[in-house]
Amino acid sequence: MSEVEIGRGKRGRTAYSFEDIAIVPSRRTRDPEEVSVAWQIDAYRFEIPVLAAPMDSVVSPATAIALGRLGGVGVLDLEGLWTRYEDPEPLLAEIVALDDTKVTRRMQEIYEAPVRPDLVAQRIAEVRAAGVTAAAALSPQRTAQLWKTVVDAGVDLFVIRGTTVSAEHVSSRTEPLNLKQFIYELDVPVIVGGCATYQAALHLMRTGAAGVLVGFGGGSSHTTRSVLGVSVPMASAVADVHAARRDYLDESGGRYVHVIADGGVGRSGDVSKAIACGADAVMMGSPLARATESPGRGFHWGSEAHHGELPRGQRVAVGTIGSLQEILCGPSRLSDGSMNFVGALRRAMATTGYSDLKEFQRVEVTVLR
Repeated sequence: MSEVEIGRGKRGRTAYSFEDIAIVPSRRTRDPEEVSVAWQIDAYRFEIPVLAAPMDSVVSPATAIALGRLGGVGVLDLEGLWTRYEDPEPLLAEIVALDDTKVTRRMQEIYEAPVRPDLVAQRIAEVRAAGVTAAAALSPQRTAQLWKTVVDAGVDLFVIRGTTVSAEHVSSRTEPLNLKQFIYELDVPVIVGGCATYQAALHLMRTGAAGVLVGFGGGSSHTTRSVLGVSVPMASAVADVHAARRDYLDESGGRYVHVIADGGVGRSGDVSKAIACGADAVMMGSPLARATESPGRGFHWGSEAHHGELPRGQRVAVGTIGSLQEILCGPSRLSDGSMNFVGALRRAMATTGYSDLKEFQRVEVTVLR
């Protein structure tokens, strides 16, 4: 990978976002109806490679169920409003109505309420009762406190998600979560992240994770880049983690770890590019926040927006454009890539002649700049 000189004392690696690359057509094409976009992680098979990000503006128990019935996965945020309040609907309506100058402080106050273990169990049970895969997320800081409640409630996929997660967290104040020991002792598959480099991903894979999330502050509601100065071009990050997965496959004697792009997916073409770079699936926030069923009512925010000491996100108005069905599976009424994400992926795969997602990871891409 080429480096450029930033100044006499610093060099930097050239890296690319999804906007910087494009997929190259091949000599073969096929009918979109003959393309499979299904994927499987552990014992769980999904008909579309989409996970809804664990954000209060995107996933409620109801939308997790709706997404599951469409063939995807809705990941519940177990540190959000649904596990802090019996009925969070009035608070969601309040957040949507707040003036921009007051929203951050008021959200900090709302999210100060403690997470209730009984509501954690109740929300997971609601999703399981509907007969769809129950996926739920905790931050690394909360995992040690609540993991037993989550597992006892019957979660199918356990997601440990932070802005960045490492297998070697150092702290002189608290005992850090030992990911390798934790994952080894669990009876459910664990997806962990985010990470953004080859080495960090390789270390997470060695903990026994079933999947890793790739991304760092890349969502539309994040301000991590301006607050911390940290950002990751997603095309390069996914390709790096894909390489780590390939090398870990050899190192482990054939253990396949799923790579999930978490960030930078705003339009349907970004899904195709993420998989072309090596992802097995994508985790989406803002595109799904635009669904009429989404709890954010046309607004979108993540957990970083209400951090008690250093907010690194904001509430953004994304509007509503259609139902979850229309956004994910069509039909689309818009030509800007904001609807029928799965249909667009099918057509991209058909245009390049690939029949399934793992084959499509081998497609040729080109750099646009």
